[in-house]
Amino acid sequence: MTKLFNDPAAFAEEALAGFCDVYADAVRPVPGGAVRRHRPATPKVAVLAGGGSGHYPAFAGFIGPGLVDGAVVGNIFTSPSAQQAYAVAKAADQGSGVVFAYGNYAGDVMNFGLATERLATEGVAVDNVVVTDDIASAAPGESAKRRGIAGDFTVFKVMGAAAEAGASLAEVVRLGRKANSNTRTIGSAFHGCTFPGADAALFTLGGKQMGLGLGIHGEPGLLNMPLPTADQLGRELVARILAETPDGSGQRIAVVLNGLGSTKYEELFVLWGTVAPLLRGAGYALVMPEVGELVTSLDMAAVSLTVTWLDDELEPLWCAPAESPAYKRGNVASQGDPDSWMGPDGSSVDAVSFTASEESRAYAHNCVAALEAAARAVHDAEAVLGDLDAIAGDGDHGRGMVRGIDAAVVAAGIALDLGGGAGTVLAEAGDSWADRAGGTSGVLWGAGLRSFGENLGDVTALTSEMLLEAVKAFAARIRELGKAEPGDKTMVDALVPFTAEFRRQLAEGADVAAAWTAAADQATAAAAATAGLRPRLGRARPLAEKSLGTPDPGATSLAMVLTVMGPHLANTQTLAAAKQ
Repeated sequence: MTKLFNDPAAFAEEALAGFCDVYADAVRPVPGGAVRRHRPATPKVAVLAGGGSGHYPAFAGFIGPGLVDGAVVGNIFTSPSAQQAYAVAKAADQGSGVVFAYGNYAGDVMNFGLATERLATEGVAVDNVVVTDDIASAAPGESAKRRGIAGDFTVFKVMGAAAEAGASLAEVVRLGRKANSNTRTIGSAFHGCTFPGADAALFTLGGKQMGLGLGIHGEPGLLNMPLPTADQLGRELVARILAETPDGSGQRIAVVLNGLGSTKYEELFVLWGTVAPLLRGAGYALVMPEVGELVTSLDMAAVSLTVTWLDDELEPLWCAPAESPAYKRGNVASQGDPDSWMGPDGSSVDAVSFTASEESRAYAHNCVAALEAAARAVHDAEAVLGDLDAIAGDGDHGRGMVRGIDAAVVAAGIALDLGGGAGTVLAEAGDSWADRAGGTSGVLWGAGLRSFGENLGDVTALTSEMLLEAVKAFAARIRELGKAEPGDKTMVDALVPFTAEFRRQLAEGADVAAAWTAAADQATAAAAATAGLRPRLGRARPLAEKSLGTPDPGATSLAMVLTVMGPHLANTQTLAAAKQ
């Protein structure tokens, strides 16, 4: 178990702070993560790795010459927010462009994508490389749907070496994507990891069992099988990797045998005793192999095997010198001036006054009350939501919702005190929710609340028609970003019925409060009905069968939040006062 912590909710921040203090000669903290302490003597492309905490040495442990220039660090197993990615990129950018590299998870794709859009509008040259090495998570013909796991390291290494050598942004991106297309990983888990503060692991395996096809966010394997000997496991992993040898590949490979937290080095060396001869027996030359912990999952007892097929371009980059807190190869060139970095101030809500009508300010109090009610409900349901998410995910949904709603309440209160109307209060709440919660649900809730607020505005007196339009904008933004449809087993399965019922009730002349209550009831029923669905999107998709019988946590939390917000957002007295 993860035993050493203070406040479990602050574990990731405290771990990052401790890391930055220990390695203060090599890294420095910035809002959203950390960057290299020494600016390179010659401006270069900034390679930024990113993802949730809990994977050390990924991602901050790889900051340094020949590897990455910075790391964007989210909460445990939760994608960083778009604001975090933006802030780290601004701190690391040297004028030669920025590239984000991260695993293929919906929250990461959305948040890094939003940060990319914002940077591009400011004139920063920026691109993304998404790692998809996990062969267990999708069929060969659907490789774009695959997760990124320990293959992250080989992709980061290639990109970092290319950037250090002075390659252009386009060239660094091309080489990173080439390395990804040549990389395959398969893993196996023996016992789940335990979140700080949790009293049980995310999953356990009965008897002498092993889960083949693990995820690095604490997800169990996709196929349970009897626990093999090291020799049997080595043969299983090598056979599955070589079955997916890329077309036209050569005979020189980079190999990483990775422990995920509780599998000891001695065990890895025993397993290597089977893996290496099998690969050599298949005609391969193993180029500077790595055995150890490179991409972990807290205290998970698990192992993964990664193979990258090299060529004349990739091999020199794989072998190039690198030096970071957690990884060293060869001798790197001298570094630049540590005092030449300039970073963002990290501020969120600007300390300015807002302009709003008295009617909108009056309704803004209702908005804050609605968020406070949601916070109470989410705190009460945190454990339940986490348990639902742990069935086929990483168990972090409850924690993420708590972080998001708490940040939203604080930001909304600040905006209200500064004179903000309903639109500003909800928009600021949404931005802070996305920034603090991270992950898929964080960015969706954040963007949805911002759209809700933007539709209400700060000037016009509120009407039931405006409330309906705001609800529709909330739903449209979430669907636009998440790309989910009803039946995909996501929050959309509760959101669509809520929106449709609210619209229908108002059209039939129902009181707005009664209409909201009816819509919330529909959302609650729809969320419960997701127990009969198999997930078709997101992190739970590879474990679709295990998800059967369990309601979707995102749909469940959405219905719960909409229910408790109703008495405040659909307050008929406030609406009537706003119309006068």
